[in-house]
Amino acid sequence: MQVSVENIGSLERKLTVKFPAERFETQVSARIAEMGRTVRLKGFRPGKVPTTVIKQRFGDQVRGEVLSDLIGSTLREAVQQEKLQPIANPSIDTTGKPENGEIAYTATFEIMPEFPQVDVAALEIKRPVAEVSDADIDKMLETLRQQRRSFDEVERASADGDFVMFEYSASADDYRFPAEGQERAGSVLGSGTLFKALDEALTGRKSGESFETDVLFPEDFRNEQLAGKNAKVSFSIIKVQEPKLPEIDAEFAKLFGIADGDLETFRKEVRANLERELKAALMGRLKSEVAEKLAVTHADLDVPKLMVQSEARNMAAGSVPQGQQPPPQLIEAAMPVARQRVIAGLLMGEIARKQEIRIDRKRVAEQLAAIASTYEEPEKVIELYNGDPQLMSGLQNRVMEDQVAEWVAEHATTTQLDLTFDEVMRPVSA
Repeated sequence: MQVSVENIGSLERKLTVKFPAERFETQVSARIAEMGRTVRLKGFRPGKVPTTVIKQRFGDQVRGEVLSDLIGSTLREAVQQEKLQPIANPSIDTTGKPENGEIAYTATFEIMPEFPQVDVAALEIKRPVAEVSDADIDKMLETLRQQRRSFDEVERASADGDFVMFEYSASADDYRFPAEGQERAGSVLGSGTLFKALDEALTGRKSGESFETDVLFPEDFRNEQLAGKNAKVSFSIIKVQEPKLPEIDAEFAKLFGIADGDLETFRKEVRANLERELKAALMGRLKSEVAEKLAVTHADLDVPKLMVQSEARNMAAGSVPQGQQPPPQLIEAAMPVARQRVIAGLLMGEIARKQEIRIDRKRVAEQLAAIASTYEEPEKVIELYNGDPQLMSGLQNRVMEDQVAEWVAEHATTTQLDLTFDEVMRPVSA
């Protein structure tokens, strides 16, 4: 077997491999002979099918299979011989026909870059730290009350927090919505479901009231005919309902799985859930911080184009409905951030390799238990992960990223960033 390597880019390689045609023909003959012992054809006894018949019926198929197998095996040998590390399946080009007693093919692929020495100690990392306070628990309990609230109809004028059901029509220039009659809608005032001007128009109104007023529709309103326009809107109030919040008592606690309704147990359960969410969010913030600093520090690192394109495609896919292909311009727009992510991911992998960081099985089990605990049947979720290599691999990769991020934070120039629960869970930029 002859092997030659050509550099066709910073990370692109073209591998040319030649192997004896005799090796190919020998394997073809051996496979056809094997088929002669096993193949069943009408008109022939088992094991008695003539070789000429097998060649006629299956010759092209066998030759194609043998060629594919030989390319696979010789490519593995060649890559190992040349100490190359392709990042994906190579593009193969061959005629498959012997020339001068040899069969040749080329394999084109990208390889991993040579990684620089990462000076972790020079990285300045801000590690976020936060705790769950009693006030955070109280706030969550109030949120749970709001989620379980009911509404009772009232005769008074509507106020913030009330549910208002109404019918309306809007006219701007020569346009009317709807074309005939009125559209029915409903919303909790102050909830953000409606835009502010509409909330204000519906505040202080009673059931059965009809009125007309001018409303300035926002520029980004979903109806383009009304967006940014001052329209005359006619309203008919159908009903006004005020919220009725449940008391935080034993019955309320039972709704959330506290069988005996003990409120102290309920608060402990809420605290545990918040602490689990906070822990995950803090780790996510730390990983983002480490990844950003690595990517910025090594912004000039050559990375495989294929990996960047794949990451950009995945990012773009998250911005379109499931099942739809993202448009090329969306993929292109994601390329700069995708490149940063690839740089960070490769460097974190290199750190793990050089520092011999091994996956912590205990942490994998803990994360799996945390994921499972958010479902009604945790044991089935655990069973699903244990039975699906792809799911388990994804979980293990996340745990390894956590471990690398923590190692970097421990060995970098790290300062503590004190935050509240809300600052971590609901950052202003979000």
